[in-house]
Amino acid sequence: MPAYHSVFNEDADVRLIGNVPLLPLRTRTRGPAYVLPPLNAGESEIGLSPDHESFDPLDEALDLFRANTFFRNFEIKGPADRLLIYGILFVGEALGKIKSHMGRRDAEKAVTNCALEQFSIPGDAGFPLNQSFEAPRDKSDAETLRQYLSQVRQELGFRLLGRIYAGGDTPSKWWLSFTKRKFMGKSL
Repeated sequence: MPAYHSVFNEDADVRLIGNVPLLPLRTRTRGPAYVLPPLNAGESEIGLSPDHESFDPLDEALDLFRANTFFRNFEIKGPADRLLIYGILFVGEALGKIKSHMGRRDAEKAVTNCALEQFSIPGDAGFPLNQSFEAPRDKSDAETLRQYLSQVRQELGFRLLGRIYAGGDTPSKWWLSFTKRKFMGKSL
């Protein structure tokens, strides 16, 4: 059974930095990403259809996280798969910060700190997937990519908390059961 790939691989006219696409996001976080329209009142981001105008790569990363986590190998079929890989790796890192006894407020602090801490981008020595990602051409592109990935990390953390704490102030044991799993055997 093959891993699930991004539905955004066929998108044309997407700006690439290195080989990471800067895809539009439905976000409240400032950054270089084009902002998609917000969900209508009463719509839930859980189970949002890929055909919906507000479906973005972060919804996809959260939807595919649990299924793709079981794979040690992942064939990259397009640039959007690289963003999917990064999103899944960040979700795994953020899940590791949430403990079963944490209330939502403590988890928000832990995940926000995780999203805002210094991180490596493709081309940096500490980036775990340099063999699959190209480095940015210059410092300007590197800074834009860092801002975009920071925006991705912050929004992913916010949405992840919405799914983990959907039932109240205790985390979902179904999500926390994936804290020790590593997608492709890697971590950020």
